[in-house]
Amino acid sequence: MASVPFDQLDGEIWYNGEFVPWQDAKMHVLSHGLHYASAVFEGERAYGGEIFKLTEHTERLHTSGEILGFKIPFSVAEIDQACIELLARQGLEDAYVRPIAWRGSEMMGVSAQKNRINLAIAIWQWPSYFDPEQRMKGIRLDMAEYRRPDPMTAPSRSKAAGLYMICTLSKHRAEERGYADALMLDWRGRVAEATGANIFFVKDGKIHTPTPDCFLDGITRRTVIALAKQRGYEVIERAILPEELEGFEQCFLTGTAAEVTPVSEIGPYTFTVGEITQNLVNDYMAEVQPKRAAAE
Repeated sequence: MASVPFDQLDGEIWYNGEFVPWQDAKMHVLSHGLHYASAVFEGERAYGGEIFKLTEHTERLHTSGEILGFKIPFSVAEIDQACIELLARQGLEDAYVRPIAWRGSEMMGVSAQKNRINLAIAIWQWPSYFDPEQRMKGIRLDMAEYRRPDPMTAPSRSKAAGLYMICTLSKHRAEERGYADALMLDWRGRVAEATGANIFFVKDGKIHTPTPDCFLDGITRRTVIALAKQRGYEVIERAILPEELEGFEQCFLTGTAAEVTPVSEIGPYTFTVGEITQNLVNDYMAEVQPKRAAAE
């Protein structure tokens, strides 16, 4: 699949209430979402034919749109059903699900009050976000040049397309330097997240993670915190300074695409893939699998 451009994949895309051939799912070059990043999206995974925490993702999509000042013209229930139907039509069991909503091309300029709000959903096979051979050895992170912005300067609680520009820049720079991803600080110089995943650290049997006050409190993040607490691990959400990285023993990322991915290195700091990290990798993969009836 990696050699096939994404606009040439097979199947269908749900587009404004209709299933259309994949290659016919197009928008105009003057769409507001393209020029001014007035778009919000979600990333979801299906396991065994079921989309994990689908409604939670769809509700966040609606909230993201409201934060950007528009209302998505399809209900949460309608979007959920479209995702379920599309997964079946694609004939996939394990897949990635990408809903996206954006302002259309009716008006061009910063102001676009009357533009149509479009919604599309695409589903495709997407294996591990990171190299599977390297993943359980722990991936390597660079230190990003750009920082997560002050919430007073950007709508940080929205999964808005525009907020990912600096993530792309940071990940490209990291990959050019031989790393898998990058650690981003926030505008205060505190540890924030990777370019597309939340981050956790382990020290003395306790789990530490940055308070999500200027970046998304990820659905996978919350899931893993709950799993950690079920095991009896103490989870501490707090401000973490970069100089603390030297004292942490383990590190891992969480996200829909990343799932739970161990980290072995951040810049000059190294970490082991220890028991807590391995347990949470396994617990998360068990959690996302469809819960079948006992009789089955």
